[in-house]
Amino acid sequence: MTTDTDGQDRPEPPLAGDEAAALLGSLERQRATLAWKCGGLDAAGLRATVGVSSVTLGGLLKHMANVEDTHVARLLLARPAGAPWDTVDWDADPDWEWTSAAQDSPQELMALWEGATARSRSLVADALTRGGPEQLGRFTTSAGESPNLRRILLDLIEEYARHIGHADLIRESVDGLVGE
Repeated sequence: MTTDTDGQDRPEPPLAGDEAAALLGSLERQRATLAWKCGGLDAAGLRATVGVSSVTLGGLLKHMANVEDTHVARLLLARPAGAPWDTVDWDADPDWEWTSAAQDSPQELMALWEGATARSRSLVADALTRGGPEQLGRFTTSAGESPNLRRILLDLIEEYARHIGHADLIRESVDGLVGE
């Protein structure tokens, strides 16, 4: 899949890989970038905000753990996510992953995110043993449509890319770390 790395030891997607390798390579680069932006910080660093935004690096880690666990499991397998997401009263606190992150240690947040990415990687790798990115997930919309694996992976890449922009600004405000 990815063998080359950039200056921050983040994987580079293959320049001429097949579709699955390109998608997974891009997703792994996004994951590595978030890990780099959140890495090495204490609790105060993970709770820092920029301007009027309430977004924190800790909140980003917990949010992306939620996305990794719920998005792939729901769309690919049509099954609900497990703990801790299945015990949350989302109606009472729809932003629970963002608000509760302030109570978690940096180690807990990183472990939650790393566990979620490992589960997501495993589900995707298993799916790719049965077919390519065009295979349909088991989730069905109210219109009777199912997303294919390609769309599921593209949605993950998009979600990471959007939030890495936030992470860039927050991390720079914490200790001046800049870079892609």
